[in-house]
Amino acid sequence: MTDRTALIDRYLKRLFPITRSLTGPGNRETLRILQEIAPLAIKEYPSGTPVYDWIIPPEWQVRDAYITNRHGQRIVDFQASNLHLVSYSEAIDATLDFAELTPHLHVHPSLPTAIPYRTSYYQRDWGFCLTQDQYRQLEEAGTDLHVRIDSAVDAQGSLTVGELLIPGELKQEILISTYICHPSLANDNLSGMVLTAFLAQALLESRKLQHSYRIIFVPETIGAIAYCAMNEAAMKRIDTGLVVTTVGGPGAFGYKQSFDPDHPINALIEETFHATDTEFIRYPFDIHGSDERQYSSQGFRINVATITKDKYYEYDVYHSSLDNLAFISADAVGQSLTLYMSLIQHLDANQCYRNRYPNCETMLSKHALYPTIGGCLLPRQLDRTELNWILWLLFWCDGQRSLHQIAQQLEVPMRVLLPAVERLLAKGLLERVAE
Repeated sequence: MTDRTALIDRYLKRLFPITRSLTGPGNRETLRILQEIAPLAIKEYPSGTPVYDWIIPPEWQVRDAYITNRHGQRIVDFQASNLHLVSYSEAIDATLDFAELTPHLHVHPSLPTAIPYRTSYYQRDWGFCLTQDQYRQLEEAGTDLHVRIDSAVDAQGSLTVGELLIPGELKQEILISTYICHPSLANDNLSGMVLTAFLAQALLESRKLQHSYRIIFVPETIGAIAYCAMNEAAMKRIDTGLVVTTVGGPGAFGYKQSFDPDHPINALIEETFHATDTEFIRYPFDIHGSDERQYSSQGFRINVATITKDKYYEYDVYHSSLDNLAFISADAVGQSLTLYMSLIQHLDANQCYRNRYPNCETMLSKHALYPTIGGCLLPRQLDRTELNWILWLLFWCDGQRSLHQIAQQLEVPMRVLLPAVERLLAKGLLERVAE
């Protein structure tokens, strides 16, 4: 296990048990821990604030929840697993018969030993999630079932988000978003937030960022909506983004395309996979999913894609207690992190360049870019050489075409052109176009 993998493993284990939801102290604790990896700013958006067609909900806090039999034995215990409680359950303290309790019980339809993950964010209700064996125990007990949920909602509370803005040479930002609202689910949620924190750390350590980066940690859906509402002008200037989720499973890599399949981010993700000989599954854009639904909506139209390892919806233990630390691995999160970092390098390099000497050909030999003995080179000998790419780059780099567009024109991966771009920049023959 490498040092980085060991560190990832340590944070996965530390963050897994925390009770997270749309709001509440668990989200703040999570962000405070992630601050140890990257210096996030923690922001609070007040409950009750209208954000487009939504209202930020009251803050939910829970201290305990259980169901006991007539002997006081806890059959279902929030202290054993926070997934036992339907998120945002309201308080109750009552003794019920099994028939009265049944409408508030949830079992997994296909995994008997699993606790399903359920929420009731916007409908005041309460409920418990349990294994089929626990359900049977309650059914056999029949009567005198003591149900207690020690929870509260605070209309004066707030929704908590984390934000890190990393400036680059260009004002144009790339969005990186992950969500922080699931309790004790490892691949769906935990793996994404840990990877994003380490990705932020790597970007901060980079000395040559071209684009600026807006990295946010938000509760899914309402958090992304609230963030868009609170930062509307900045978000509407963004063209490209990533939602980081489900990156630590044992299964296949894949990526969900952005809403425009011809957007460069999709081609660059596939280039990243090909460059590392990584097999992958391509998932077309779909209106269902994570926070790309908000960022890609009509008002924002950010092309947001997602690299996954065991994509949400696609693995059997999704949204159950079996999506746990035994299902994921720090090594898998590390592999995904490497892919994201490689992709970022491609995204960062994809910008417009301008030939500083556009009038006729540049005298390449003067810049030590061309053989000094003439007459010995035939064009076919230059095919796929750096000199060939230098000539084409000087031909196409007019400050209007992006490097990705030029690579498409030349029918080569963009990474093939990068060494020639760096040489031309070093020689002062190309310059970056600021915006």
